[in-house]
Amino acid sequence: MGLTVHELAKLQADYPDYRMELVDGEVKIMSPSGYEADEVSIELAAQIRNWVRPRQLGRVTGSSAGFVLPNADTRAPDVSFVRAERLRRSPRSFAELAPDLMVEVKSPTDSVAKLRDKIQEFLVLGTQVGILINPEIQQVEIYRLGQEVIALSNEDTLTIPDLLPGWEVAIADLWPLVFE
Repeated sequence: MGLTVHELAKLQADYPDYRMELVDGEVKIMSPSGYEADEVSIELAAQIRNWVRPRQLGRVTGSSAGFVLPNADTRAPDVSFVRAERLRRSPRSFAELAPDLMVEVKSPTDSVAKLRDKIQEFLVLGTQVGILINPEIQQVEIYRLGQEVIALSNEDTLTIPDLLPGWEVAIADLWPLVFE
């Protein structure tokens, strides 16, 4: 028999320096992300948050926010968004729902196939939009359940009109600046 979300919370409290997810009753220790990947995550989260907060559309979180999903797994996407009507108050612990939007940013040690699988799991459990950002090839993939993947590159603009009407960001603006 696997661990429960309550046992995961205790483990996380005992070992606060480790990021953990609970998948099929097993604890997965998450390695720190690469610097570039984290900078991309923060940039996207900031872009979304700067649109969402003044309009009170919902909540934006980073990779430390865990979600207890309908299948009892506890997962933490790199960036997530939950519409206000689904989460009126921030829970002190894990949110017990699937986020409306989840984003994974590939780090050097990540497998693209595993990240795509994680996104598909979220979509099956109720997430509306999943995004995979790959800084190595400067590409963004947008996933919706039962639809073709949309691949975007530097010439494109990311929009999510079903969740964030009017919001947009140029793909080229997601990548870290180079200081000369």
